[in-house]
Amino acid sequence: MKTPKRIESLIQDGFVDEVIRQLMSGKEASVYIVRCGEEIRCAKVYKEANKRSFRQSTDYTEGRKVKNSRRARAMEKGSRYGRKAQEEAWQSAEVDALYRLAAAGVRVPKPYHFHEGVLLMELITDNGGNAAPRLNDLALTAELSRDYHRQLITQIVRMLCAGIIHGDLSEYNVLVDSTGPVIIDLPQAIDAAANNQASKMLLRDVENMTVYFGQFAPDLLATDYGREIWSLYQSGKLLPESILTGHFAQTEKAVDLNSIMREINDTLKEEEARKLYRALHS
Repeated sequence: MKTPKRIESLIQDGFVDEVIRQLMSGKEASVYIVRCGEEIRCAKVYKEANKRSFRQSTDYTEGRKVKNSRRARAMEKGSRYGRKAQEEAWQSAEVDALYRLAAAGVRVPKPYHFHEGVLLMELITDNGGNAAPRLNDLALTAELSRDYHRQLITQIVRMLCAGIIHGDLSEYNVLVDSTGPVIIDLPQAIDAAANNQASKMLLRDVENMTVYFGQFAPDLLATDYGREIWSLYQSGKLLPESILTGHFAQTEKAVDLNSIMREINDTLKEEEARKLYRALHS
């Protein structure tokens, strides 16, 4: 097929030898199957901001750090250079997340190279070596649904332990290879510690998975992994190997009003005593 213009520089630099075919075209990027020497990989070509349907939101970009102060100021002002820098930051966020998550043992495609809006990464395949299907393309049994749900909850926990929340997790951005689910599409991934929307995003990711698999295994709809995971994370007890129950009980202790009033009265008495002391010794 004709080589997409954005991939030409990767061919010239020796990272790609041949573009075999287009794999898919999504809301934010087009993906091509490419040959790199003897290996078959994929190239994700990000669409320009005005040509994609997924819009950046402050819910996702909040807390992201920009090392270059000039770029940060330009992004805040929204200048032409700032918009370009913001677009580059949006794209590189996925690259950074993939490297961090792969190092943390999360099942994501392995990244190889990123240049001018093109991400070269591992092609996830099925048993026959063909591009792996998306989760939503599969017919699932109740047993398999429970297994895949368990695996994805484990991946979500590992992501959070690495400080990352997907933020847009659904059956459309999970591939399934011969081993199980692989999480993809991470340009909107958020920093769990720096983003005020982190709790909401995590709960939504978990809910999306629960509702989807709950179609095939209704017992999953009674679980509450999201709040259980977030509670453990907030208390500093969440580990990649944490054993979860799928249940969460909100503990609300009764307020002891008498005790509170005693503390207030004691404080007032102490303040009156200080005032009296100052008056006698002034």
